[in-house]
Amino acid sequence: MARVRLDGVYKIYPDGTRAVDDLSLDIAEGELLVLVGPSGCGKTTALRMVAGLEEISRGTVAIGGRTVNRVPARDRDVAMVFQSYALYPHLTVRDNIAFGLQLRRMPKAEIAERVAKAAATLGLTDHLDRKPRNLSGGQRQRVAMGRAIVRNPQAFLMDEPLSNLDAKLRVQMRAEISRIQRDLGVTTVYVTHDQVEAMTLGDRVAVMKKGVLQQVAPPQELYERPVNLFVAGFIGSPAMNLLQGRLEGDGDAALLHLGDQALGVPRALLAERPALRGYLGRDIAVGIRPEDMDDADLDGPAAAGASGGGAAVLSSTADLVEALGAELLVHFAVAAPPVVTEDTRELARDAGADDAPAPGGGAMIAKFSPRSRVAEGRPVRIRVDTGRLYFFDPDSGAGIWGEPGRSDSREVGDD
Repeated sequence: MARVRLDGVYKIYPDGTRAVDDLSLDIAEGELLVLVGPSGCGKTTALRMVAGLEEISRGTVAIGGRTVNRVPARDRDVAMVFQSYALYPHLTVRDNIAFGLQLRRMPKAEIAERVAKAAATLGLTDHLDRKPRNLSGGQRQRVAMGRAIVRNPQAFLMDEPLSNLDAKLRVQMRAEISRIQRDLGVTTVYVTHDQVEAMTLGDRVAVMKKGVLQQVAPPQELYERPVNLFVAGFIGSPAMNLLQGRLEGDGDAALLHLGDQALGVPRALLAERPALRGYLGRDIAVGIRPEDMDDADLDGPAAAGASGGGAAVLSSTADLVEALGAELLVHFAVAAPPVVTEDTRELARDAGADDAPAPGGGAMIAKFSPRSRVAEGRPVRIRVDTGRLYFFDPDSGAGIWGEPGRSDSREVGDD
């Protein structure tokens, strides 16, 4: 295994398009780092530059301390797993896994040993004499991974390897990849568009937008402390609700006005994020995660607010209720307008919607307990855990966390 480092890397095409713009990443030995972002954000281009399949316009890529900008792909000692399985249909599983080693004219005994070990790791021992057409999608992807594993590379590079699998297989293969990577301890760079995949797999996750790195951090930190509106809206399923509000108050007490309703902002939150005081009397962008809301008419632990930060109530009408067994997704609206910025436009485009959220009242989604008796078309009271509100500068989109006068106290990419 080896450390992989990208330092000020650019990919600029002849027409001036910047597919990757000043990307710097330091991936530790044995780490699994996930690159995630919308289609066309530059994540696959970045991976291909590490692999040597794409020329670097500017900057340096180093693998194991060696700068590889001008090193051919075959000599970089990395193994790539592609979206398509790229298996030879006329060869057995054994020969598909061994193919690269045979090209290197490695001794037959060593090839057999490596193939047997990889097959055991991947659960393919009983399938070594079968052809790809006789395998399931998950088994074919394991064969593709086996072909990478037997090379004992310094790093694995994986480009959306699970995108061709159905939902159930994706979940199963996520667990397999995590286990295999942990057992082998090989430095891995993994590209995906699926933020759930990114959050469950990565030791750290790097979020990209239009070729620019937005934030790199452990998954829970991305979720708990997004640096801007884009990361906040991209990480989480269903996505964070983003609305325009107004903070009113004096000193230690504040109210967040959302249209004709208001939520009390806990004093503990103001103390934790002192920069919020600079927004008193001003418009502000607010984020509320669906899981931080519940039915206000339910008793029990949900009534206190999961974070212990206090709760307040919004009133609305349930427009749609989706029963998912373990939870209810309740769609409703409040009179506050949605946040419309370049970040939210990009999020809307990625979701296949128009360039901006629909005008008018702010459409929202809440996750209710399945014990709720909420019904479509009926009034609903939504309890909001106000200790878990997210705030963003309405102009820059930066998360508001630090001292007054600063929207965020960290630089993008800090651990």
